[in-house]
Amino acid sequence: MNIIEDSIEIDGHKLTLQTGKLANQATRSVYAQLGETCVLVTVTSGNKREDIDYLPLQVEYVEKLYAGGRIKGSRWVKREGRPSDDAILKARVIDRSIRPLFPPNYRKEIQIIITLLSVDGVNSPEILSAIATSAALSLSPIPWQGPISTIRVGYIKTNGEGSFIINPTEEEERFSTLDLVVSSLIDKAVMIEAKSEELSEENMLKAIKLAQSENRKIIEFIEKMTKKIKPVKEVAGQGLIDDKILKVLKKDYQKNISDMILKKAEKEFDDEEALEVVVVEVMEKYKKEFERKEIVKAIDYLSKLKIREQILKTKKRIDGRSPDEIRELRSETSILPRTHGSAIFERGETQVLSIVTLGAPGLEQLIESPEGEVAKRYIHHYYMPPYSVGETGRIGWPSRREIGHGALAEKAIEPVLPTEKEFPYTIRVVSEVLSSNGSTSMASACGSSLALMDAGVPIKSPVAGIAMGLMTKSDTEYVILTDIMGIEDFSGDMDFKVAGTVAGITGIQLDVKILGLTEEVIKEVLGKAKKARLTILESMNKVISSPRGEISKFAPKVVVMTPPQDKIGEIIGPGGKNIRSLIAKTQTDINVSDDGKVTITGLDKEKVDEAVRYIENITREVEIGEEFEGTVKRILPFGAFVEFLPGKEGLVHVSKMGRGFVRDPGQVVKIGQKVKVKVNQIDNQGRINLQMIA
Repeated sequence: MNIIEDSIEIDGHKLTLQTGKLANQATRSVYAQLGETCVLVTVTSGNKREDIDYLPLQVEYVEKLYAGGRIKGSRWVKREGRPSDDAILKARVIDRSIRPLFPPNYRKEIQIIITLLSVDGVNSPEILSAIATSAALSLSPIPWQGPISTIRVGYIKTNGEGSFIINPTEEEERFSTLDLVVSSLIDKAVMIEAKSEELSEENMLKAIKLAQSENRKIIEFIEKMTKKIKPVKEVAGQGLIDDKILKVLKKDYQKNISDMILKKAEKEFDDEEALEVVVVEVMEKYKKEFERKEIVKAIDYLSKLKIREQILKTKKRIDGRSPDEIRELRSETSILPRTHGSAIFERGETQVLSIVTLGAPGLEQLIESPEGEVAKRYIHHYYMPPYSVGETGRIGWPSRREIGHGALAEKAIEPVLPTEKEFPYTIRVVSEVLSSNGSTSMASACGSSLALMDAGVPIKSPVAGIAMGLMTKSDTEYVILTDIMGIEDFSGDMDFKVAGTVAGITGIQLDVKILGLTEEVIKEVLGKAKKARLTILESMNKVISSPRGEISKFAPKVVVMTPPQDKIGEIIGPGGKNIRSLIAKTQTDINVSDDGKVTITGLDKEKVDEAVRYIENITREVEIGEEFEGTVKRILPFGAFVEFLPGKEGLVHVSKMGRGFVRDPGQVVKIGQKVKVKVNQIDNQGRINLQMIA
């Protein structure tokens, strides 16, 4: 057994990569450790797929609760279930980082399984997993143009000055206004994912450059390990398109292909009927000399080539726009009468309906992972049904793409949300894609911003997003496209989504199909995206520019109180008697959390206010000399107990009933009788004695 192990220090933490010891029946496995966080990455090569026209790559991020010393909270199910949204998003980050570096025509199945073995609560398993995946692919015989490295960058402001942090710990992340993940080659970025609190384009570029600088050290470390093993790489087939088919199509079907391109500009996917007409005609004319899939592949190749050549030569797009031009914008709010907030955002043929639902704090989403439990009070869900692209298809659980797009829109909005103290609600936004032709995720961010303001959620500033594309001839000859359509996404070299406010960036997601972007391209993209974002915000502001003054009458009213800890028992009462009585009386929902917060939720504001007054009266300090009107609750031989505040009683002794000598208090008062009383005495145990007022 040939075990290779090496280590490097990353910002004060030891990174160790080891291969040859574990899971040796996989094509290549790497055990990686950063601090006390450990992962096992296996890369397995499978059969060649002749029946598909894409890379059959599968990346799975497997969370094991034992990694954090935890057992599943469910009483009935203790085994880990289907991947969480968080695990899917981590797998997508790694997939998007490595996919561009495989040969374009490689068709062997590749399965990458990342198993989280140990988590220390300090070092990010996501970053470690990405680095280990890069190492495993580099050490394998699979053709791949890596290695790459992945790093996280934070940004913390102290005394007005900001400083960047490499791989911030969980504690540091709490104070960071930036969460940036960058995967890069030695000199180019291949994947960027970011959430930031309105960071400027200049600072974002600095953070990306810092990440690339740190990545270079890790890339050199992986290359050093690779030289020790010297893996023999497979030779990937070129998969060139038959010149004879290309000549036929160029000679006789140029107009058909041009017409198909124009049709593609109208919707996100191919016009299957028009494609089939050309395929059938070619097959019949040439006596089935060519296979169907070869003809389809050639048509696709020529379509993309034609689009690229037109844009690179003429700087004109297939729908007639200039490179920087945004399609027609339209927004509308208060679409649905009974929801708490709603809006439609349209950009060209892309149309998204976003709906806001407000709920009590107790409705927040609890997420269980090896790192512990986390509560989410803002949730964004994205759905893209088949009809949005004019097709039929499956309806069911959201796809990984839908989960990823929802998470991106969620990231873009989170930095502008009010704190729980400012707005004590759980907020769910659902974005329904009604029509799709380019960047529905950014349309979802725009629609969500509008819907939140329509719902009266006091967001700090409106958010808009834009998708930027790229057509390249070389690193210095290229055209950047603003607001890409579906066909430009499929034919182009990148999908660079940037969201933000007037003040700065709140979210970024970059995917590329080429070997990365230079610093110059990234800088130019951020500048053009800012210009587009401001244009979209200007359009949105004409419809609604700030949150409505109050929430919908159909939304629940929520009040959070923080009474003294020693008063919680009085609120709840013996066996929950007081709180149950109050819930029944006011028709509200009242919850007392472990930290002593009392949350009152109800649809009727007056009832909520009544419950608030009741609890305030229970918890407020009573002073000697105060007068109240109370209700006689109990009569005993020595006096009567009067409830003078909700849940608070005091004793009126027979000597304080104001009638001289009283032998039987029942002759003076009756149960249920309303009487006026004054606080006469409060003893050292907090018991209250009252005096009746005539």
